[in-house]
Amino acid sequence: MENAEPIPRTRLPGAPIPSVPDVDDSVVPVEPAPIGPDTVWQSPALYARAPRRHPWEIPVLVIAVLASLAAYAVVITLVALGMISQFLLIPLVLPVLVFLGRGLGYASMRANAVQVTPTQFPDAFAIVVEAAARYGMEYVPDAYVMNGNGQVNAFASGHGFRRYIVVYSDLFEVGGRARSPEALKFVIGHEVGHIAAGHTSYWRQLFSSLIMSVPIFGSLLSRAQEYTADNYGYYSRPDGAAPMIGLLSSGKYLLSAIDFDQFADRAVHERGFFITVVNALSSHPVLTWRAAALRDRTRSGAILFRPRTFVRGTGSGHVTAIPAPHAPAQVAEGSLPNELSETRTY
Repeated sequence: MENAEPIPRTRLPGAPIPSVPDVDDSVVPVEPAPIGPDTVWQSPALYARAPRRHPWEIPVLVIAVLASLAAYAVVITLVALGMISQFLLIPLVLPVLVFLGRGLGYASMRANAVQVTPTQFPDAFAIVVEAAARYGMEYVPDAYVMNGNGQVNAFASGHGFRRYIVVYSDLFEVGGRARSPEALKFVIGHEVGHIAAGHTSYWRQLFSSLIMSVPIFGSLLSRAQEYTADNYGYYSRPDGAAPMIGLLSSGKYLLSAIDFDQFADRAVHERGFFITVVNALSSHPVLTWRAAALRDRTRSGAILFRPRTFVRGTGSGHVTAIPAPHAPAQVAEGSLPNELSETRTY
């Protein structure tokens, strides 16, 4: 295109990257609503208070433990009776493998990653300390930053009596003032929450590794644990929920362009057999369902079937039902050029 005007690009002072389309990187303070005679203070919703476990977590874990013990007992008995091959005893070394894996993983972080300390990334260290204190933990877990090679991820684990979290560098960059410090605080609260909830203990990871090989049932436990950790993250930084969803769904550059309500509404809009299957096979709740759970703090997150009600937040984690909005991509009839219509089926 000739004589086209150059697209304006702006940079914040000290911002590490240029702006991207549809993303306003300018930092605009949000003025709180004025307090007047009509102001109503709401007590926190059920899942906006002190962190609660997802109601499916413990029942599924108990079933997983009992099933694992029963499977071990059956295999040992059948081998002792000579009815099956002794090679089936190989899975009995899994406790040793889990122990070695945890030890090697922790050693790898200690040897290769950057440790978060009071002098190395002090702001992040303060976030970890604050989360541990809010959750009533006795010790502050170790924290590390490692090269993400483009991946946006974080995890929590442990070895022996030590617990630690790891944040990939591409996610850690979001904590800068030019992006969304709230999102990073939510993620750190989420990972420290895994530790506070006992998800990183040796025995929990041992039985989890056994049950994870069972399709659907294993991922069911994992999704319940992720919802529990989200409850911790929300308790630590509720205003980090929306940018965290933006970060995971669109990456570190576009997170501020995501319409959180529209994204959460798609948990109700997007329906069908394959949506349900994708969630059932996933170790984490699908992001639209996860967003819906973070918006509606009056109930636990949907674990098997999609949410059915459109809502809007009213404060303190409460919501109110609204009429069903149009599908996000729906356009007015006849508004598209060349007599185009919206996608239906091919």
